[in-house]
Amino acid sequence: MRFHLLHPRDQLVSIMNRVYHNGMTTLSGGNLSIKEDNGDIWITPTGVDKGELTPRDMICVRGDGTREGPHMPSSEYPFHRAIYGQRPDLRAIVHAHAPALVSFSIARQIPDTNIIPQANRVCGPVGYAPYALPSSEQLGRNIAATFAEGHNVVLLENHGIATGGTDLLTAFQRLETLDFCARTLLKAQGLGQVSKLTDQEVAYMDHGDNLLPEFGPERHSSREREVRQQIVEIVHRAYDRYLMISTEGVVSARIDDNSFLITPTGLDRRSLEIEDIVLIQDGKREWGKLPSRSVCLHAAIYRQHPEIGCVMTAQSPNITAYAIASRKYDTKTIPESYILLRDMPTVPFGAQYHEPERIAEALSPRTPVLLIQNDCVLTTGSTVLQAFDRLEVAEYSAKSLIDTSSIGELVPIGDEEIRELEQRFL
Repeated sequence: MRFHLLHPRDQLVSIMNRVYHNGMTTLSGGNLSIKEDNGDIWITPTGVDKGELTPRDMICVRGDGTREGPHMPSSEYPFHRAIYGQRPDLRAIVHAHAPALVSFSIARQIPDTNIIPQANRVCGPVGYAPYALPSSEQLGRNIAATFAEGHNVVLLENHGIATGGTDLLTAFQRLETLDFCARTLLKAQGLGQVSKLTDQEVAYMDHGDNLLPEFGPERHSSREREVRQQIVEIVHRAYDRYLMISTEGVVSARIDDNSFLITPTGLDRRSLEIEDIVLIQDGKREWGKLPSRSVCLHAAIYRQHPEIGCVMTAQSPNITAYAIASRKYDTKTIPESYILLRDMPTVPFGAQYHEPERIAEALSPRTPVLLIQNDCVLTTGSTVLQAFDRLEVAEYSAKSLIDTSSIGELVPIGDEEIRELEQRFL
């Protein structure tokens, strides 16, 4: 799906569905808008269930102030109008009451986006707007003034968040990414000291190693076509289960000894289609496509491990909390976790860019999953489903571990029980 070709009505419904169903706002909260080149502003309505919006519910406010649509525009229309007045480069605004971000706004703190490199680049510097009465002109002035300082993401004191972009998908991705940071930090802070990246470390991701030589495939085998579909379906599932977000998460799968498929860089994960997947063959990339920045890491793993058929990297919030905190992830909690994950080492940040062979060497049949510090969880499998199963188990087990701290001390499976598991299943 090419999102930018949708009518503004359909874009607003599509993104509000994501905001609402991903738990980032309530039935009555949150609002979105799009400004067209002629000055018209399309905006979500007030007083209509955010979980049941349709394109015909959307409101268009013309440049002369007249309205088109069956409802009143959002009560927060004044701050949308004020932001557009201060930032003519912006063409879309998202406002939501994501619980994790509301927690930070109540504490009057800004989530640190330097916990993983992608977040820093998606959000940029995060601004902070002082409190004012909701729907008031003063609130509009406060928020617009903060946007005028150059921020594209603004936390609203004791309220929520507003984000802007050159299009609605970009504005939403900024909301979703900062919400991911807030969720992850809230979980990680209970696990010990949280590590953060320097600006120099964040810049590692600008390496350009994914600019491989290009080639034009002569044909596409049935095996390749099947795997393309598998990758798209599993990425969509990962997104829907909050294992990935629109800006983060990579899946690759082997085709044969000399080629594999991998997701592209810079595309919305939920909108991914089979033609977007990039074929890598003999160290070259499919003509006209840009693979994930981690393509060299995935290639190194396939070179060293002929038994691996799929590699996934993801920034799911619970498992990523362990990637940024000092506490080790204990897989000896329930049988399924240990059987699927085994012992899970943590590789220092930077190896994924400068020493991909080191990460490949850390993997083995006894170590199919690992954490990359301040980046992601990396899972492998002989098939796409096996690698995805390990991703789900890693994330859901991490959630159980984090939640255990509010009940009592974690009691792992004993050594004798581990030996029984290994003899029976491994």
